Amino acid sequence: MRRAIFGGSFDPVHSGHISLVSELQKTLELDEIIVMPTGISPFKKDMERRPASGADRLEMCRLAFEDMSFVTVSDYEISREGVSYTVDTVRYFRSLYPNDKFFWLVGGDMLKSFDRWKNWQEILSMCILAAVSRQKCGSDREELEKKAAELRKYGEVIFAETEPLEISSTEIREKIIKNSDISCYVPQNVVKYILERGLYKE
Repeated sequence: MRRAIFGGSFDPVHSGHISLVSELQKTLELDEIIVMPTGISPFKKDMERRPASGADRLEMCRLAFEDMSFVTVSDYEISREGVSYTVDTVRYFRSLYPNDKFFWLVGGDMLKSFDRWKNWQEILSMCILAAVSRQKCGSDREELEKKAAELRKYGEVIFAETEPLEISSTEIREKIIKNSDISCYVPQNVVKYILERGLYKE
């Protein structure tokens, strides 16, 4: 089996995430994508608490991906106590599926700081790092290719080309605060959940 883990705050999950998951499933020929709302990120410990709770973000993901049979939404990081380190998450899923081919999906820009992650060499020994890149050329891509070459001394690093995301979760939260329509950016069942729960309102 070919499995990938796609982590993120998903605050809220939106159509860009859904489109990305659909693209990556085809591009990487994946049997399963594990969508995992993040718990406490080691890089965001000092930031303000997220507007939506872990339980809300988890439920929004379940609603958003309910029609995609190859997607499993995991509560692993949200249900854990303390900071969520990628290496712990990869160890956990490796123990569940020791013989599968695993991909860890990251944004291309995250490659630049990947060697600051806890036990990053071990992560590369357990899974393939798939960097989601939204541009095939330019100075930024050159820098990413250079970093990928350094990381490949410890494991496999690939680039997965995708269409750019047209909207961010931050923009959607701002639209909700302004009572703007978000139905073209967020699945209808998620919009309904946000409104019913009064999420993101100041």
